[in-house]
Amino acid sequence: MEILSFEMTPFVMNCYVIKDKGEALVIDPGEATAELKQCVADDTVTMIFNTHCHIDHSGGNAGMVAATGAPLVCHEDDLPLLHSLEQQGMMFGFPCEASPEPDQFIKEGDTVTVGDVRLNILHTPGHAPGHVVLVGDGFVIGGDVLFNGSIGRTDLPGGDHEQLLHAIKTKLWPLPDETVVYCGHGPSTTIGQERATNPFLMGL
Repeated sequence: MEILSFEMTPFVMNCYVIKDKGEALVIDPGEATAELKQCVADDTVTMIFNTHCHIDHSGGNAGMVAATGAPLVCHEDDLPLLHSLEQQGMMFGFPCEASPEPDQFIKEGDTVTVGDVRLNILHTPGHAPGHVVLVGDGFVIGGDVLFNGSIGRTDLPGGDHEQLLHAIKTKLWPLPDETVVYCGHGPSTTIGQERATNPFLMGL
């Protein structure tokens, strides 16, 4: 298994590609960059997956679906955000193409596979209503829930600070301390490090 990271968009976000046994899972394509397309050109892309549908994480949906033919997946609660991508682009000065409709909605308890890698889905709202994370063996693809030394912002439409804290406490804190968190922005971290040092989560 490989986990590859691509920094993209003016928001400096991390798009991830998980590869195993000739298959690839593309997570949060903020842009359909040439580098990202080349990365998966020789693989069977099983899914384009949005942890949530803010423009910096889903602005490249149309380009990656067109390039790969892979199905697009997100949580149903983020469908209004997905439908507003062009408006989000105008608001932030980052034009993007409207996203295709999802081929499938994902929910907590579902699993996603790529090669022999199995990922469990947890619903973690607060940053966005339909935010989900993918939990693998010893790692989490965490989107914008938990960062290295910070947490996701909750001042955007659909955000809820208390809901975010509850999601972190009930969904992420039960994971082992050594679990690596691949964040939507910035460097990776671990559950243990954030539990011990994250100033936004003291006493949680």
